[in-house]
Amino acid sequence: MRRMRSRTPARGPELTELGLGAAQLGNLAREISDADAQGAVDAAWDSGVRYFDTAPHYGLGLSERRLGAALARRPRTEYTVSTKVGRLLVPSPETAHRQDDGGFAVPAAFRRDWDFSRDGILRSLEGSLTRLGLDHVDIVYLHDPDDHWQQASTTGVDTLVELRDQGVVKAVGVGMNQAAMLTEFVRRSDVDLVMVAGRHTLLDQSAGDGLLPLARERGVGVVAAAVYNSGLLAADRPPADATYDYSPAPRALIARADALADVCERHGVTLPEAAIAYPLRHPAVVSVVLGARDARQSRTNAERLAARVPDALWAELADLGLVRDAPDAPPATREPS
Repeated sequence: MRRMRSRTPARGPELTELGLGAAQLGNLAREISDADAQGAVDAAWDSGVRYFDTAPHYGLGLSERRLGAALARRPRTEYTVSTKVGRLLVPSPETAHRQDDGGFAVPAAFRRDWDFSRDGILRSLEGSLTRLGLDHVDIVYLHDPDDHWQQASTTGVDTLVELRDQGVVKAVGVGMNQAAMLTEFVRRSDVDLVMVAGRHTLLDQSAGDGLLPLARERGVGVVAAAVYNSGLLAADRPPADATYDYSPAPRALIARADALADVCERHGVTLPEAAIAYPLRHPAVVSVVLGARDARQSRTNAERLAARVPDALWAELADLGLVRDAPDAPPATREPS
């Protein structure tokens, strides 16, 4: 069985450089079968992945149920699971005949209630453990508190820190699609990790303005998610109908992705391979989380991670102003044993 390199944040559990993001196990955008969900997890495991991320939001609990079932026969001490709090799932039988309007192809049998209160967080985590079939998760993130700063940055963080101090979880953090508020959480609160989605990529490097240097200074690990920006960087050449952050990609960004692909091609690297490798060049980054719908996609993710990306590629991209120069200090890694 393949072993994968891992990174250990200053505070928190060791994470494999590649994590499996389980949003697609919750029928993100379209349905997948239970067999494909199981296959995605099994293939990720066989590729050496030992970090798995999910959330109640993903398919109104379906992602957590499928992930828990897929990991049920694996030794609990050998993998790390993170889930999220902030969207409390409340039964809604009156809407169960409809489709969910949150981006997942599931019946709307629950509604999502924003709740970063202590009670809401404890109830959310209890529900997650039940769906996962676990007695504990390793990491808990506040999920998308963009419009809930006041409660999330006080009661929300305080509750997570309490759970960490009690030994209920190993690490706590915040996961968002923006870098600015994550920077404030790192600056003002006692978080161990942050998950930044789509803001530390080949196309959007805004996390480098404040979040990454501050996280490095404070010893806060950064998990990079949505490194394909929801599709534009997922193919060797961006198609004309490519998506960017779940919307049709603007022509200017497609042209920029094409320019990135040109440079990658000159160095014998594919655009997706470079998209995965780029975030891991920063010493604050401890893992890149990628989704998969089936076993093939999980295997492809691992193969892309393993691709050799020459330093000359980064030098040329930096010379062309397409990427920032990498920090000079290498990240702490643990070689596979």
